[in-house]
Amino acid sequence: MAGNIELLDSVLAQAKAENRAALVGYLPAGFPTVDGGIRAMTEMLDGGCDIVEVGLPHSDPVLDGPVIQTADDIALRGGIKIVDVIRTVRDVHAATGAPVLCMTYWNPVDAYGVERFAADLAEAGGAGCILPDLPVEESEVWRKAAEQHGLATVFVVAPSSRDERLAKITAAGSGFVYAASLMGVTGTRESVGREAQELVVRTRATTELPVCVGLGVSNATQAAEVAQFADGVIVGSAFVKRLLEADGDEPAGLAGVRALAGDLAEGVRKRS
Repeated sequence: MAGNIELLDSVLAQAKAENRAALVGYLPAGFPTVDGGIRAMTEMLDGGCDIVEVGLPHSDPVLDGPVIQTADDIALRGGIKIVDVIRTVRDVHAATGAPVLCMTYWNPVDAYGVERFAADLAEAGGAGCILPDLPVEESEVWRKAAEQHGLATVFVVAPSSRDERLAKITAAGSGFVYAASLMGVTGTRESVGREAQELVVRTRATTELPVCVGLGVSNATQAAEVAQFADGVIVGSAFVKRLLEADGDEPAGLAGVRALAGDLAEGVRKRS
């Protein structure tokens, strides 16, 4: 079975046709539980997200701030395994029909087996993989497997990336480009800043791929700000916080992530 890169491309193109940014939500698999995470991601999509990223929890998540690290710890203590991550992708896609990607560091994929991981992700209906710590120079084996199985390979670019480096990264990627809006790690912030806009402009000069901005967006105002210049707005920590604040009250947590998705969906539609 082929993966859903074409569905991802179609959803991003549809958002562009509607003169708005796409809304991309993120949660780690297994948080607060495997089934609870599946329900939360389904609510996020039903509430207004266009795309969901399923995080593969990692014990040393170099890109992730304290909020997502807390969620990863909960998932790891719960015994999360790659088969649970794949099931999360399968069940969320089956429930919503939306594009579902996996965001993971490279070591777990390498240990699981590159071909096996790509095949299993595609069979589950996955649309692709975001690999924040995989250097382009070392990505050929993954990219070949991903292409064979109909999966996008999404690379991360940062404000520190020089133009020549941006061109190399974007030439190797597919689906979209993940633009990290700030130097540092994930987390909600007061302002997303000018660095993000400059990075999007520089990235667009190298590629026709959509450019989606993440790291720091937590409310509708910030989503609207980023939607002025980006093709997609990526939100993770804010969704995790809603579930953490619910403190085990699942109905409250699900209501919280659905409400946040609705607010953010309004934000990405406010283009001047």
